[in-house]
Amino acid sequence: MKRFLYILLTCTLLASCSQYQKVLKNEDIAAKFKMGEDLYNEGKFAKANKLFAQIVPNYRGKPQAEKLMYLYSNSFFKMKEYYTAGYQFERFASSYPKSEKLEEASFLSAKSYYMLSPTYSKDQKETKEAIEKLQNFINQFPESEYLPEANKLVKELDYKLEKKAFEIAKQYNTISDFPASVKSFDNFMFDFPGSTLREEALYYRFDSAYKLAINSVEYKNTPTGVIHIKKDRLKEAKEFYDAFKKAYANSKHIEEVDKMAVVLNEELQKYSTKS
Repeated sequence: MKRFLYILLTCTLLASCSQYQKVLKNEDIAAKFKMGEDLYNEGKFAKANKLFAQIVPNYRGKPQAEKLMYLYSNSFFKMKEYYTAGYQFERFASSYPKSEKLEEASFLSAKSYYMLSPTYSKDQKETKEAIEKLQNFINQFPESEYLPEANKLVKELDYKLEKKAFEIAKQYNTISDFPASVKSFDNFMFDFPGSTLREEALYYRFDSAYKLAINSVEYKNTPTGVIHIKKDRLKEAKEFYDAFKKAYANSKHIEEVDKMAVVLNEELQKYSTKS
């Protein structure tokens, strides 16, 4: 019985493949459309896509073109060919602005760009583009059923940009380029004021400023006069400590930064004694 079922299944598959090849090679565009739609509904998107690609030019301007273009665009999305899916959905939205599928197609176009966004450690060009596309969708369809998902995707992409900027600033701290680290963390907090990484950013900014100050030369002669480098940097580090302590008094870093603050105060006290 099992052998019979196996033979029957094999014959059915061979017949199906044979029929597909036959339709693929003939000139009957209606047959291609019908089989393509059937295959699409069965989840066989690659095969459907091949048939759709053959007949897209033939249906331009015809009533069936809208449906065909939606299926064609979505078959790319289902195949995870997101570059092409995003482009084709954009073409669909532009060609059929009154379509009942406009909202869905616009969302899937934006989501295609989201799917192309790389991990935070890589260049974030695609991430920025995806945020722009999703924000355009949100602005165009503020009452959309896809709005919660669109907002969620934007939030995920925003976090990638935050993480990227944070890790760059932290890397400067790791390699002891403390001026660059302080500046990068300042920029980070300006660009991402509500970041979930703010506590760590304030901590590493203070840590960088502290190490920069403690290891500074006392002063530098310039054509315009003497600059008291170490004193100024100690004061700046102390300001960063105060900002951290005020915002995160119960931080896991608080014991460490309090000890560093003691050293800063001792160093600053020396200047009070000198004066």
